[in-house]
Amino acid sequence: MQEMGAGTHTNEASSSPSSARELAAGMRHLLLIAGVLVFLAGVQLFVFTERTEEFFSWTIDPSATAAFLGAGYWAAVAVEWLAAGEKTWDRARVAVPAVFVFTTLTLVATLLHLEIFHFDSPGLGTRAVTWIWLAIYALVPVVMGALWWRQSRSVSEDPSRTAPLATWVRAVLGLYGVGLLVLGILMFLLPVETATALWPWTLEPLSSRAVAAWLISMGVLAVHALIENDWVRLRPAAGGLVLLGSFQLFAVMRYRFEFEWGDGRSWVYLAALVGLLALGLYGWLKVDAARRSASTGA
Repeated sequence: MQEMGAGTHTNEASSSPSSARELAAGMRHLLLIAGVLVFLAGVQLFVFTERTEEFFSWTIDPSATAAFLGAGYWAAVAVEWLAAGEKTWDRARVAVPAVFVFTTLTLVATLLHLEIFHFDSPGLGTRAVTWIWLAIYALVPVVMGALWWRQSRSVSEDPSRTAPLATWVRAVLGLYGVGLLVLGILMFLLPVETATALWPWTLEPLSSRAVAAWLISMGVLAVHALIENDWVRLRPAAGGLVLLGSFQLFAVMRYRFEFEWGDGRSWVYLAALVGLLALGLYGWLKVDAARRSASTGA
């Protein structure tokens, strides 16, 4: 899986777009299916936010946590479906490491807190949702890992970079990437202590690890975008950031009364979301311009 870092130098050997590695059918289908699954999870969490005891795999309280997770799932729809719509691997692969890391960490968090899940719920639908959750997170990391390894064995070269990121964009991505990774790892390893000290609302241990899985995967996405260093390749990431920032800001407005506005944590969180949305919108415009330029040969 060394593919993530393939061709990081801007003076890499040229290869024409027609010779680029195609996105394998298996990976495309997995990304499409995963997009459907995360959309449904988003409905459970972002629409039925206050009824997770009925419609989700475990009961989540406070509601701001369910909304945060639902926003992440709906943002992932854009990342996965935009990647699935690409013809070549170099334009789709920014989605893969983040999805692989997220599903793996979510499986670990699930196994660490099995007693909290609704496996014994009196409701048949609730029990079914819970067992489906476990099956999905047990299966997806294995299948994605195998498909990623197979995709990476292709001998074709990546097209040369034509639209590298500006220095300030790389600095911002690096800041977000490192910050998200550090915070996410601390919250996953020390869920209660870290959430109490740094998070703007109360988190239970399982919820803290679920949030951490999203933070780490977003950090991976940011670092991977740095490595790719080409707007042409970053459409899935830019689209995901636009939706993530939009849905998370809506969640903040919806559950603002659950935030601790008396200290700086909530304001730092809000500023980080605004920055993510701005970066996503800027990136989307740059991706569009870079791809139009590449298609015309300019």
